[in-house]
Amino acid sequence: MATETLNQIHRLPQSTYIDALRFLPPLSALDRYVVVASFNSDSDETSIQIHSLNPNNKTLASISSFPSSSRITSLKIAQKSLQNPLIAASTIAGSLHILFPNPIDASFDSEVSVPEKTLHLGPISCVDLQDNGSGCVSVGEDGRVNLISVGESGLDYSRVFDSKGLVSYTACRWASPTEFATGGFGNSIQWWDQRRPGVPVNQFKGNWSQGATSGLVHSIDIHPSRKHTCLAGGSYGTVFAWDTRRSQQPIVLSGIDTGETTPCISESDVWEVQYDTFMSASSHSTISSERVLPAMICSEDGILAVIKQGEEPTELLAENCAINSFDIDRQYPSDVICSLEWEYITILTRA
Repeated sequence: MATETLNQIHRLPQSTYIDALRFLPPLSALDRYVVVASFNSDSDETSIQIHSLNPNNKTLASISSFPSSSRITSLKIAQKSLQNPLIAASTIAGSLHILFPNPIDASFDSEVSVPEKTLHLGPISCVDLQDNGSGCVSVGEDGRVNLISVGESGLDYSRVFDSKGLVSYTACRWASPTEFATGGFGNSIQWWDQRRPGVPVNQFKGNWSQGATSGLVHSIDIHPSRKHTCLAGGSYGTVFAWDTRRSQQPIVLSGIDTGETTPCISESDVWEVQYDTFMSASSHSTISSERVLPAMICSEDGILAVIKQGEEPTELLAENCAINSFDIDRQYPSDVICSLEWEYITILTRA
């Protein structure tokens, strides 16, 4: 396994547990912001905060805070229009909040929400916003899939599917204005098309090994230029891609019990997976259209790494605790921000 040694690493201790974090699209040319979902275990208080990021010394300063009545399970960002991003946050109690940051001072201008037990009977496992912020999808272990439209007057929702608990969903991701993917138990992925409502139009069932089949998908990513390929990370260090145009056989990038020829970067749960725009840009000319684009993962055993199909993984961080979430800055993809289980935020700048 290759190790990157030229990176700059800044570890910032926090007074609260960080459940999720995301880079906020720039509100102005000179400002950089990070959205953080924090949980205070002493007071049981949960909040969504906007921090300004100092690009020189990589420090964070809190600017504004929105209190939540329940702990955050999923945090997503979208750019509704220039200098007008949206923040979507789901909770363990089943509520959904859409927040609107002020483009002048990054304070929270307004908020609309769907109350508890309206979308889901229990926790919302995952939400995802369309790139333009007009629509949101939510999934839960109760087997429900919902679409939420974000308008000026509030939120409207419709139920796409309800398995009555027979099928559980743990991840979701938009692929286009009308298509999205969901993931769940058995390393399964479902492909939905709003033009053909009712049931998934295509689905993948994990079947390549006993270990992988019994796991579940924690995270999905879909690249805007290759929407036919779903990237997924889940149990037992499993990272794979599903090409919806081809057979049910996955393209395994990492994992145990998948053959000696496949590298294994982690043997624990892969909590998040994203296409690595930094590595893709730097090696764009050498990546075949038939190969999976480079992916970044974080894991329960404290690994942050980049995985390339057919190559040894590149380890970026190896911590003594879980790395629960990370995000790659779209404007500066050399910068990565991570939340650590031991109440730390780590900012990594790649050479």
